[in-house]
Amino acid sequence: MDASTDAWFVEEVLPLERRLVRYLVHARQPASDIDDLRQEVFARVYEAAGVRRPSPAWPYVYMVARNLVVDRLRRAQVVPIELLGDPEMLGAEGEEVPADRALVAKQDLSRLMAAIDALPVRCREVVRMRKIEGASQREVAERLGIAEHTVEKQVSKGLRRLAAALFGDPDVIDAPEHTKERRVG
Repeated sequence: MDASTDAWFVEEVLPLERRLVRYLVHARQPASDIDDLRQEVFARVYEAAGVRRPSPAWPYVYMVARNLVVDRLRRAQVVPIELLGDPEMLGAEGEEVPADRALVAKQDLSRLMAAIDALPVRCREVVRMRKIEGASQREVAERLGIAEHTVEKQVSKGLRRLAAALFGDPDVIDAPEHTKERRVG
């Protein structure tokens, strides 16, 4: 990279570090992963700045961070939603679950269920069938009488909206439909 990119990064991106860390903490990332995530965000932003420097920098930094968080969620092991509501499943077998951990799990489940309920009707049906019931894309399409690509779009839309509701991007939920699909950050 050139000196102007270095200067831009130091002046525009590095001052956002505290804000970025607050976002990652708010997005419930493990404390042990915050430094790695921050470094990954900065590396991606710096690399992208070689092609084009976003102005202002924060929306782009935020978008990169949000995408990393969503990617981590996708790679995380999927746990059936029913287990999230059962505090006994939160600990090892024979181990009593601390009350605070059970409370947090119940609150998380309540937030998730409220976010699912807030989805548009068709989107909610598709997300529940695909992600909770485990139906295939083809099965969902056949049961609802819609095209498979519509199922794919509805799942994508639903997951973006759920991530926004759970991890703090209210603009995704409140933005008009036509702006959500095209928003880059």
